[in-house]
Amino acid sequence: MSEKNNPAVSADSAPVSSNFIRQIIDADLASGKHTAVQTRFPPEPNGYLHIGHAKSICLNFGIAQDYNGQCNLRMDDTNPEKENDEYAKAIEADVRWLGFEWNGDVRHSSDYFDALYGYAVELITAGKAFVCELNAEEMRDYRGDFQKPGRNSPFRERTVAENLDLFSRMRAGEFEDGSKTLRVKIDMQSPNLNLRDPVIYRIKRATHIKTGDTWCIYPMYDYTHCISDALEGITHSLCTLEFEDHRPLYDWVLDNISLECHPQQIEFSRLELLYSITSKRKLNQLVTGNFVSGWDDPRMTTISGMRRRGYSPEGIKLFAQRIGVSKGENIIDFTTLEGAVREQLEGSSPRVMAVLNPLKVTLTNFEAGVTGSRSAPFHPHHEEFGEREIPIAREIWIEQDDFAEEPPKGWQRLTLGSEVRLRYSYVIKCDEVVKDAAGNVIELRCSLDTETLGKNPEGRKVKGVIHWISAEHAVPATVNLYERLFTEARPDAIRGADGEYVDFTQFINPESCKTITAYVESCVVNAAPETRYQFERLGYFITDRHNHKAGGTPVFNRTVTLKDSWAK
Repeated sequence: MSEKNNPAVSADSAPVSSNFIRQIIDADLASGKHTAVQTRFPPEPNGYLHIGHAKSICLNFGIAQDYNGQCNLRMDDTNPEKENDEYAKAIEADVRWLGFEWNGDVRHSSDYFDALYGYAVELITAGKAFVCELNAEEMRDYRGDFQKPGRNSPFRERTVAENLDLFSRMRAGEFEDGSKTLRVKIDMQSPNLNLRDPVIYRIKRATHIKTGDTWCIYPMYDYTHCISDALEGITHSLCTLEFEDHRPLYDWVLDNISLECHPQQIEFSRLELLYSITSKRKLNQLVTGNFVSGWDDPRMTTISGMRRRGYSPEGIKLFAQRIGVSKGENIIDFTTLEGAVREQLEGSSPRVMAVLNPLKVTLTNFEAGVTGSRSAPFHPHHEEFGEREIPIAREIWIEQDDFAEEPPKGWQRLTLGSEVRLRYSYVIKCDEVVKDAAGNVIELRCSLDTETLGKNPEGRKVKGVIHWISAEHAVPATVNLYERLFTEARPDAIRGADGEYVDFTQFINPESCKTITAYVESCVVNAAPETRYQFERLGYFITDRHNHKAGGTPVFNRTVTLKDSWAK
């Protein structure tokens, strides 16, 4: 196989793991069935994309890149009541943010409405489709179920002329919504319920985001999707496993109309990410119910929410690579996503110091103009990130958690009479603890060893190192501390005593968002929105996409802690 079609050669020359889909594509290219690869990503613009869509985006666009093929972005806009331009624009923005570019213009299923109508007329003319007047309840009864075979509609044997006339009048708007449908004749006895004369058109008076009020009949997804794929010359139509039983209908439609292209539908398992929701309907419920601040709330596993929280495109791609593609269950713990994000941020994020829960420390032997300061690199392994000065003053802030009056065994931080190293600065010793009337520690009085700036103390070892910040030079910042949105691993799959599913919103974590005032180094003040940092010893943070303004009070969102705080 040439390098052009070798999946082991990607755009960035990184090795690509094979999977059953790539094996199918390899075989198709080797046999000459296809000479190029054409995929598509076809979201419905009825909500924002989530982590499951991110997996599909990485799969479809990644395969196109790795095989030097093309990937189309197509809006599946066949349900006008639930679709709007906001969602469509957000989808485009999410795909681009992840680092992918589609082939040509954004496509829409509605681009093919005229062609779809024409193929429906072709099916009627061939005696393979009919106009049915059963209502929804009657149709369910006639359809049967897995134990009971279906029955033919009493309208199934209408003449071709009558069906053509009625379908034309449906399009002209002569009939009320829901009064008639167009169905294809397949097999009412089929064990696959999708083949029991499925509906391919319904009457629905709704203004469409692209076609306005031009149409009052709209094609169904199963009919639209396969024809759209074929019209675009898609070679491999990749979708999740819930569409496996729909594949015979996909193939039937293409086999019975005058289209030469017949894409191959291939199904893979959908992503189930624990402690999250991957349903646009339920995500919408969180938004409309004001359980979150919006589709891009940083606690949401929407792509826009993960972006605002500080997840990087590279971290999400690494996650998608690690979870792989298969037909088996794809149940993934949230720690896998956080681990991929954390790993990518470790090498790409400048490091600064911040104190989230401050405790005042007075350096009693500090001498202005004599006590020195040092510069420190923004990253120990990236000289190109540069350095900044770490100023020191008589009063500094440390974390409350870095002091203990009664330290546990193995404690290497500060306690009365002990020493620690201030990161990039001196060794200090706690000489006195100051408390308020209630007995709370409000200040530590410490002395610094003036001989330890940039070198170890003589005659003793100091193991502990803590971060800190000069009170005089610190900048107050608004910091949003985010945790997982749900307390249960599968919040929408818990049944009550009555056997019914419990409302998943009952399992929203009340501690999922906490906003505090923290202190950070002044070098972050002019950072642009969406600038990522590692706060040393604390985690990864990003300046908020919307609320942070360069030169103003910094606003940070915590992306992920340095270690998995949920591991226990």
